[in-house]
Amino acid sequence: MSLLERLHLAKGGLGREWIILVLSFVLAFLVWVLSNLSKDYSGTVSVPVVAQCNIEGHGMESVNAVLVSARCRADGFRLVRESSRQDRKVVKVRFDRADLRRLGPDTYGVIGGAKNSYTTQFFGENVQLEAFITDTLKFVFPVENHKRVPVEVPHSITLGPQYMLSGPLAVSPDTVTVYGDQARLDAVERVITPRLVMTEIKESKHGVLKLNVPEGVRLSVDQVSYEIPVSRYVELQATLPVQARNVPSGHQLQVYPPTARVVLRCVFPLGRDPLESFTLYVDWNDFSTSLTGRCAPRTQRLPSGVLEYRVEPEVFDCVEL
Repeated sequence: MSLLERLHLAKGGLGREWIILVLSFVLAFLVWVLSNLSKDYSGTVSVPVVAQCNIEGHGMESVNAVLVSARCRADGFRLVRESSRQDRKVVKVRFDRADLRRLGPDTYGVIGGAKNSYTTQFFGENVQLEAFITDTLKFVFPVENHKRVPVEVPHSITLGPQYMLSGPLAVSPDTVTVYGDQARLDAVERVITPRLVMTEIKESKHGVLKLNVPEGVRLSVDQVSYEIPVSRYVELQATLPVQARNVPSGHQLQVYPPTARVVLRCVFPLGRDPLESFTLYVDWNDFSTSLTGRCAPRTQRLPSGVLEYRVEPEVFDCVEL
């Protein structure tokens, strides 16, 4: 092998060594950078926030965005990304109405510690809040056309034997606010749910129903809760006298027939016999304003546990003696 060939081979080996050395330095630097960026640091994080909240008479979303800034502890990747970002994506945060304080006709603010519960929504996961730099978050919710309408639940409910409703079907909320153009609002008189069908029920029921949203409008809530109170009952029957009450001095009032058959439906099991305190009477004021002298009997406040009662006959002939 000639001298020139030997020199050429030596230079080639030396070049490869330099390339390996440079690559080793680059790789070590990358490992160092990644290792350090994976550690937690303290820095400033800022995000533009648009508020969403269900405020009576106002739009659902604020027309302005507030830049929320805070000192946060996060990994280096997050802080570097935040410091280099030019256009920040707007974050929409849904606030609880109780956390918004009215500052003006259309302006509502999130003040003091009320912001703390929204840290994750502002800055995302894996961020530890140290302190807010932005004090009060002021959002503008414009006034929107609205009206309040009742909620109706179409229903078909049948009960098992010896069971009955111990009260009406209750809906909460029983009214909702409707938002939209005035022409559409004028056409909305009520909001209904899908039809509720239950058969042979033997216990109280409760649940949630979606609201059917009329076309072109927005509702303050999208669902309502319902409760159907059901009780098992037992029937009690008795024949009771029908009294005359509030008869002025010097007058007498005779009721015919003097007794009535009473049927009580009571919650089962019974605590005590409600017939002991159940009374029927005809009021003189009803008789004095009656053209025929026929009056329906009244009762005092129903004893505890009585769901409903029936009296036979339903009206009585009354004669002043």
